[in-house]
Amino acid sequence: MIDMDMHCTGFRRRPAGGLRRGHARRTLVGLLLLALLGTATTATASTAPTAPTAPAAASGAPTEPATARWGDRRLDEVSFLTTHNAFTNYEDSRWSSVNQSESVRGQLEGGVRGLSLDTHWYERSTWLCVISFGSDCYPSDVYLCHGECKTFAGATYALPRQSFHGTMQTVVDFLAAHPQEVVTVFLEDYVSADQLRQSLGRVRGLSDMVFRPDEWGVRQNGWPKVADLVTSGKRLLIFSDRSDREDLGVMYDRSWTVSNFWSLGDLGNDLTCVSRWSDLPLDRQEPGFRRLFTMSHHRNVPTVLTAALDNGAKLRNRIAEQCRPAAGGRDPNFVSVDFHRLSDGSGHTPASIVGELNARP
Repeated sequence: MIDMDMHCTGFRRRPAGGLRRGHARRTLVGLLLLALLGTATTATASTAPTAPTAPAAASGAPTEPATARWGDRRLDEVSFLTTHNAFTNYEDSRWSSVNQSESVRGQLEGGVRGLSLDTHWYERSTWLCVISFGSDCYPSDVYLCHGECKTFAGATYALPRQSFHGTMQTVVDFLAAHPQEVVTVFLEDYVSADQLRQSLGRVRGLSDMVFRPDEWGVRQNGWPKVADLVTSGKRLLIFSDRSDREDLGVMYDRSWTVSNFWSLGDLGNDLTCVSRWSDLPLDRQEPGFRRLFTMSHHRNVPTVLTAALDNGAKLRNRIAEQCRPAAGGRDPNFVSVDFHRLSDGSGHTPASIVGELNARP
């Protein structure tokens, strides 16, 4: 048996018969002294002053000057990577056909700054709750569906159902955690203004971030600098294809944007860049004001193969040869694609192409 003698010589071999009684008493006293010394050391450490730490940045406030990131460029002078049908993805719900591979949060973390969402009203169905054995017992609310919210599970809607306010909360939470970023949401809107109001009203922190063009005098002064949006905290833009909700801070897209026709066709060979709205040409000129330009670049039916073929050199060349000339020499502000991470192996991806646009003088 080996024990510890309380001497500087350290360990010393003892007979197998055990500790001598006197040595045991000395050992006990030593252990008590060590315990008292440890208690005093702990107390001293707990009362000692700690080194000061830098104050945390306020939520939503930029941690560096906004001009360091954005310079003097106005909102209509920058480009943002945008995802078509951002909510139909493999991670947020069980869709059978998707336009993106990542969740909405994953898309934002991956550099996407524009999201297109389809809003529909779903009325609670006891019948669906019963036949789904309890897996589809959702309350009446605004949800993200790709058509009727009760027709084909996985195709026109997916389970778990994706609430609009829940997805918008994801956007607001991302912006709160990334105070230099600006995000734009485009709504294909099938709900009433009141239904949309109630849904948006449940998103914590949204009202403090929504950009309202009337408050900035955009019609009279043009779009503000992105750095000014960042500094003010008004870093969330929302557009809708419905005109009766601007009092909610939701802009009517036909009043504030121009957009090309959304499809490349079934074969992906329709590369012309013509206006989505016949009365709003892409090169529309208005005194003191320039509309934001949304460029769609995707097919009727999305697949990973066709997205890979479309998202590289074809996209880059289409901007340079078709869309920029059609828009009067300007670059698109929003470049909308399916499967934004896929490309054709040319070395050009949607993200890198948007980066090139932002690097142009």
